[in-house]
Amino acid sequence: MPEWPEMDTYRRLLSPLVCGRTIAAAEVNREKTINEPTAEFQAAVIGRTVLFVERRGKHLLFHLDDGNRLLLHLMLGGWLYYGTEPEAGKESGSYQVVLTFEDGNRLFFGGLRLGYLHRLSAKSALEHLKPLGPDPFDPRLTPEAFAKRLGTRRGRLKSALVDQKLISGVGNCYSDEICFDAEVQPTAAIPELEPETKLRLYRSMRKVLEEAAENGGYMDHKFTADDTFVGGYDNKCRVYDREGEACVRCGEAIRLEIVNSRKMFYCPSCQKAH
Repeated sequence: MPEWPEMDTYRRLLSPLVCGRTIAAAEVNREKTINEPTAEFQAAVIGRTVLFVERRGKHLLFHLDDGNRLLLHLMLGGWLYYGTEPEAGKESGSYQVVLTFEDGNRLFFGGLRLGYLHRLSAKSALEHLKPLGPDPFDPRLTPEAFAKRLGTRRGRLKSALVDQKLISGVGNCYSDEICFDAEVQPTAAIPELEPETKLRLYRSMRKVLEEAAENGGYMDHKFTADDTFVGGYDNKCRVYDREGEACVRCGEAIRLEIVNSRKMFYCPSCQKAH
């Protein structure tokens, strides 16, 4: 599932391409992806100009000039592609939604079997996002505020880190990478975490997410035909999806555990229990 770095990468790449552009056509190939009949969606978005693109957690919001928003959540397996033609070997009909802009470029929304692109009023979008916790880089999320929020939980560390009500934007991949960088196991019991461990987690969260975003995240789909940036972090992951490989820090084999149906990758040697 795309997380903070992937969605922020999309935001940064999309902004100079679509901001100030008017939507000239809208193709909907799966009506369940949107939240209204296709004809109504098309009538509402065609002729609208994208003012700016915002990220909230794992969501993107396309702010339109009529005050409404297009709220995107890619969920599991979703991706974006931009260009005048679809990806090589694909037809436009294989995408759930395609927006064509006045300059002829198109934004293809793929893999949205669970994801969605909903047209919402500003108020409705705000209500939809209200349950989300603070952004990892919110200035108000100080080390003390992070420790306090984490301290309200009683379960395992990973379960808290991926809870969007606690912190928005962290998921399966980066929770494991954050724990590795902070040298604490994702299975650690939160009440047993030392104050210095919580501080390391806070610093690691920002460090890992920033590094991942700077390297294009771990997406396996190109954003444009000649894109060599998106997905660049995939081969930089230290533990995620690295079961059996040697730990880059100590050489021990990376272990995979499944707790409550959730995969956890970690080093049993240099990551501590608290």
